[in-house]
Order: sequence, then structure tokens, then C-alpha cells
Amino acid sequence: MRAPDFWNNRGLISTLLLPASLFYKAGGFLRQKLTKPVKVKVPVICIGNLSAGGTGKTPITRSIADILTNKGYTPHIVTRGYGGTERGPIQVQYEKHKPTEVGDEPLMLSSSLPTWVSRDRVLGAEAAIAAGADILLLDDGFQNPKLFKDLSFIIVDANLGFANGRVIPAGPLRETIPSGANRADAVVLMNSNSHLSNQEISSHLAEIPVLHAQVEPVDASIAIKGKSVFAFAAIGYPQKFYSTLEQQRAVLSGTKDFPDHHQYTRSELHEIIKTAENLGAELILTTEKDYTKIPEDFRNQIHCLPIRAVWDNPNNLMDVINKLPGIK
Repeated sequence: MRAPDFWNNRGLISTLLLPASLFYKAGGFLRQKLTKPVKVKVPVICIGNLSAGGTGKTPITRSIADILTNKGYTPHIVTRGYGGTERGPIQVQYEKHKPTEVGDEPLMLSSSLPTWVSRDRVLGAEAAIAAGADILLLDDGFQNPKLFKDLSFIIVDANLGFANGRVIPAGPLRETIPSGANRADAVVLMNSNSHLSNQEISSHLAEIPVLHAQVEPVDASIAIKGKSVFAFAAIGYPQKFYSTLEQQRAVLSGTKDFPDHHQYTRSELHEIIKTAENLGAELILTTEKDYTKIPEDFRNQIHCLPIRAVWDNPNNLMDVINKLPGIK
């Protein structure tokens, strides 16, 4: 889906949908209250958000996994596998599986980290533990109460904030801000050099620690500075990707948006290449997540720009993680 424009304001359409939001909120509230979470024998860290769409959960998940690995732990990632047909639990094999089977984000993560897809988070957690995980990272799942979470991060993109502050379908929120704040241990404010201030976040999320992180390209071998680039993306907020390219001094000759998790057809990719050529683009770029869905025979013409999360103060992150029992 694409985020509708009316999520950015409290106009007529959003207001008319408020009764439906009440049902959505009530359903989420009852689900949290009536479900007894299952606690597994290793720590579980959840990287979630309050808003629908991309806020930066996956780069943060990958970053925390890398930090834990460097500390000698064996983290596994457990995710629902949105956009894939597999119900799981199944460990994703990068060279074996297709994004249509396991989802684009799990396939991307599996290229460097043990990653499991499971519609049932408890079964996924147990399978990962049986395979050797000594700590689990949930990529999303903050609103899923079935699995007990020892530590929960809420990821907020400072460029997007909480939009109109209303719950689905009247706005982008999966639950109200106070209900989410009551279960969270820390907020990660992405791209915090933008207009949304730390003070604004703190006013919404009370006394929860606020951490700061940015995204930056991983691979400097793709020289894009000053080059004419045609960019396309199928993520929650494609403009975030285009802004990253502009920050790297690329000159955008054109862009093309697709719905989040979109599976590209060959005709669509041919059309992208044709459009880029007509615009005189020197490079065609997409996200790392989208690149998992690009057939091999297109990859000599279409490239990706992987990104990573960079913490403003890694010590603040470790102060939160070190609250977990047994973490050193």
C-alpha cells in the first residue's frame, strides 16, 4: 500500500474515518489485554514502531545484530515475512529463497544474518533457539503480544513524526502514542537533524530514553556524486531514499514510486530502463530491499545503494541494551 495523503492532516477524510479508528484501537487494546505472552529462554529485543510504513526498523535491526555479534553473541532475527507466502517457521536462505516466498526484507537480512520467517512469532523464536540463537531480534512485531519482549525499541523517523497523530485508518498509527509508550524501553529517532526535535518526541513519549541515529550509504564504490540518476523504490516512504541520494550529491533526473513490497514485473523493469535512457540518466538506482526482487539479467543496468544505521552516541544504545539480564 501507499500511505494516503490525508494521513498528513486532520481533514475531512481523516475525520470521517475516526469511528473506524475506534474499532481498530479497541481491537488492539483487547488483543494486548487478553493475550498472555510466552517467554522463551533467551532475551528478546523488539525493534518496532507506532506508525505504518517505513521508519528505519530494518537498518536498526541489522545494526543491533552486528553490535551483539561483535560482543560474542549469536543473534538471530525473527520476522513475519510480509509479502511472502511462507508461513514458517523457516530459516531464510539467501541463495535459495525468493522474495515472493519469504518477503523482500527477510531475504535482504539473510544475506549477512541468520533470519527466520514465521507468522507465529513464538514458533519462530523456538526454532531460532533450537538452531543456536542466544538472543533474538524481532524486526517489527511491537504490536504482536504473543511473544514476551525483554526490551523494546520504538523507531521514529524525524522527517515523518506521527503525521496527523491518528490511528489507522484515520491516520498512520498502529496504536495510540501513550499505549505504545507504556510498553517501550527506548525511542530511536532517525534522521534527527530534521525538523522534529527531541523535545517534541519527549513530550509524546514521556521519560523514555531517546537515542539518535542516521542512515548513510554503505558502499562508496558506487560513485554517484554529480551523476544523473533515475531512482525507483517500493518502500513505505520512497522520498526517504531519494533524499539520501540527494544528500550524496546525486542529480535526480527522475523517480518512480511503487507500493511497499511491490513485486516487479519484467515489463515494469524494461519501462524503468527505457524511461531512464530517455531522461539521459547515467545510473539507475534502487534500494537494497528492492534489489532482491531484480532478476539477475537486469542487474547490469540496475544498481542498488545499501544503507546502514549510524548511531550518534553508541554508548547510549549500549546503556539500554545492558539492562538485559546476562548482557555484558
